[in-house]
Amino acid sequence: MSPAAGPVTVRVPAKVNVRLAVGAARPDGFHDLANVFLAVSLYDEVTARPADALTVTCEGPGADQVPLDRTNLAARAALLLAARHGIEPAVHLHIAKDIPVAGGMAGGSADGAGALLACDALWGLNSSRAELLDLCAELGSDVPFSLVGGAALGTGRGEKLTPLDIGGTFHWVFALADGGLSTPAVYGEFDRLTAGTDVPAPEAPPALLTALRSGDAPALAAALANDLQPAALSLRPALRETLDAGLAAGALAGIVSGSGPTTAFLVKDEDSAVSVAAALAASGTCRTARAASSPAPGATVR
Repeated sequence: MSPAAGPVTVRVPAKVNVRLAVGAARPDGFHDLANVFLAVSLYDEVTARPADALTVTCEGPGADQVPLDRTNLAARAALLLAARHGIEPAVHLHIAKDIPVAGGMAGGSADGAGALLACDALWGLNSSRAELLDLCAELGSDVPFSLVGGAALGTGRGEKLTPLDIGGTFHWVFALADGGLSTPAVYGEFDRLTAGTDVPAPEAPPALLTALRSGDAPALAAALANDLQPAALSLRPALRETLDAGLAAGALAGIVSGSGPTTAFLVKDEDSAVSVAAALAASGTCRTARAASSPAPGATVR
């Protein structure tokens, strides 16, 4: 593959965790996980174009909260890929945000995966999927799934992926909170809340995997669980009101998405998603609400 003549744009999805089982803290500070990911139809787009040096710009909701220096995961992805191949990271990365920022939906991880794929194409590196996944795992626990999309079980710290079969379309409503929640702070609160207890080894329940394979929304609703939810609610008690409002509006189930503060509601169909989103937006318990569906494809060159 030769270098691309012009800019390369990659679309990359948000995620929801339908089961996030968290083990006790490891000696390295991470936690073993059984993390069942679904990619959902909310997307960021990352555009890479030739430049004299590495620069990052961002637009869209929450763009003012996105760092534009080399701590940005998209910038880190470009640096890592360039270092792996011994080339200069001479690229301008532009991020068009639509995934909530600091919302527990892996927006930063999505941008990292998108930048990897965009820079790989721009520079004509023709990296294999295995090479890209290895780089994703170096960038962060959620980045590999952002590249792959669909549905997968993440083990280890979430980066070791096993694809999962999914037998239909699931409809969701995401209630977006004001402000974010720090993922390290939520894990720290999880450790505080579970101190002195016997934290079980994380696993994905067979009933949940069966519900995914069969496309059974009520069965999936009954199996949704997030071990980080008590910690997120401890740090942001107002999220209980959002969860209650979504259930009162007719959602099959509600859950904190990842480390929060976005809350995710599984609904029975597309019409229900529209009505539940409208009710949540009018409830005063969240900033806004967005409807989406899953599964969605992973990072894709546009």
